[in-house]
Amino acid sequence: MNAVILNKNNQLINAEVVLRQLKPQEIKIRIIASALNPIDYQMRENEYERRYLFSPILGREGAGIVTDVGSEVIDFVIGDEVYFACGSMGSNGTYSEYILLPAALAARKPKNVTFEQAAAIPTSGITALQVFDRAAITAPDKVFLTGASGGVGLFLLKLLLANGIKNIIVTAGNAIGIERLYQLGLTNDNIIDYKQDNLIDLLKNKIHNQRFDFCIDAVGNTLSEVAAAVLKPYGCYIDITHFTTTSARDTLFSSAAKIINISNFIHAQNLNYIYFKQALNRLTNYIEEEIIQAVPIYPIGGLTSETIEKGHQLLKNNKTEGHKLIIHNPS
Repeated sequence: MNAVILNKNNQLINAEVVLRQLKPQEIKIRIIASALNPIDYQMRENEYERRYLFSPILGREGAGIVTDVGSEVIDFVIGDEVYFACGSMGSNGTYSEYILLPAALAARKPKNVTFEQAAAIPTSGITALQVFDRAAITAPDKVFLTGASGGVGLFLLKLLLANGIKNIIVTAGNAIGIERLYQLGLTNDNIIDYKQDNLIDLLKNKIHNQRFDFCIDAVGNTLSEVAAAVLKPYGCYIDITHFTTTSARDTLFSSAAKIINISNFIHAQNLNYIYFKQALNRLTNYIEEEIIQAVPIYPIGGLTSETIEKGHQLLKNNKTEGHKLIIHNPS
């Protein structure tokens, strides 16, 4: 099959790859669309992320059609339209024509979205569900969310709003992101430009010089310091990025904050496939019932090393304007 692999020189190259044999509990999927994620380029640059690199074929989520099923698979048949979060649990990543995947890691694709839209859902959607479930935020709570117009942020914001949690202040940095937030029903009272000076004071003024019960950080770095500074004593800081600074950690320690680290890796490490299956089935139901909507996508091209390298650079330089970058495989 055609694939894009990461070679020993850390370069993406086009290659022909032979798939191993299908196992009894697996399905074979012809990948129609796959999404690019920051971890894909971070694994090429960061030793912490490199530990997730188990195949020279990168890519962690996608959507496609089942073309073969293992002898023990009972919930899928050839021709089923599915989407999946493979992480490092499949035969390879999604920068390829096919993937062999435990059937428990796939779910029925929502009927009201395209393959391209479906490919953009799993990683961000599952992460947002973990935040929502573990945080246990209630309607009276004051919530600060960084990176609200990004993939995880948009899914999480939709979940919060759908459950009556509206006392939310979010950050955005460009007109496109702000317009998306308006479309969800937020107003200028809910949105703040993170590039403004005196951001901490502006945030406190937004909630009448009080502090937030929950700070959910989907950006990290300097915004982790802002989030830590506006969190109330004993408040809850939810870390999605692992990019908190030393200064932010000091502030959080001093305020006796409760810290929730969000990661799907523990479930992948323990081969807890049901965690992913249940989350995907929930997302399918939410999307088909129009409780939440798929995130904005930007198809960047076909399955070539040049296309993927371009996508990695867009991610690295924060030039996606809130879109999930999608690769479309030719039929």
